[in-house]
Amino acid sequence: MYIFITILIVIAAILLTLLVLVQNSKGGGLAAGFASGNQVMGAPKTADFLEKATWTLVALIVVFSVAAVGFNKGQETVGEDQSAIVIDEAPAAPAAELPVEGE
Repeated sequence: MYIFITILIVIAAILLTLLVLVQNSKGGGLAAGFASGNQVMGAPKTADFLEKATWTLVALIVVFSVAAVGFNKGQETVGEDQSAIVIDEAPAAPAAELPVEGE
């Protein structure tokens, strides 16, 4: 479930990036092309839609992030007394088998 929520966060972040890039902070961008009042087939509320969609995606990212933390806490974690890495140490050679220099 954690991976699924993480994928949803990534998708929402990509959509949010695209929505922000479409908007222009000074009233231009995609919203300016459709906002003029004399257009017959225009969408007069495009700027409002883009703003609501942006805030909705931000809220979704926050909710999904909190849910991901909740699901991640439920998974088993490695404690201090346990180790995720097992190290096999080679046994030390006895002193009698070590070569002596000078012989």
